[in-house]
Amino acid sequence: MHIVFVTKYRRKILTPELLDALEGAFTEILASWRCALIEFSGEADHVHLLISIHPALNLSDLINNLKSASARRMRNRFTDHLAKFYAKPYFWHRAYYLGSVGTVSSERVKHYVESQGTQERPRTSHRNL
Repeated sequence: MHIVFVTKYRRKILTPELLDALEGAFTEILASWRCALIEFSGEADHVHLLISIHPALNLSDLINNLKSASARRMRNRFTDHLAKFYAKPYFWHRAYYLGSVGTVSSERVKHYVESQGTQERPRTSHRNL
């Protein structure tokens, strides 16, 4: 599955350090759901995740947990940074993109996710399928 989360109000809050912390958080959260993060990249206002999922799970519950748990972790760890952008405990926009990659090869989607980065901070991953 290919997932895209966008920051609340599309604010450019995601620093390189915050992106690294998000990658770790998503890896841990997905493992607790018997899923795996295959690829991760992000820019200042959004992130891309390519994940493998357990066939029996409820996608809505997984997405809600990914968003709420990652937001909580980032707000706790980067309180001062996020206070510059939000007066309330916001992080993710309520909408998200979720797409199945069944009709496209995993390698092609992985390449797309890898290529999503800024000139200042291209995101690469050492993950393998």
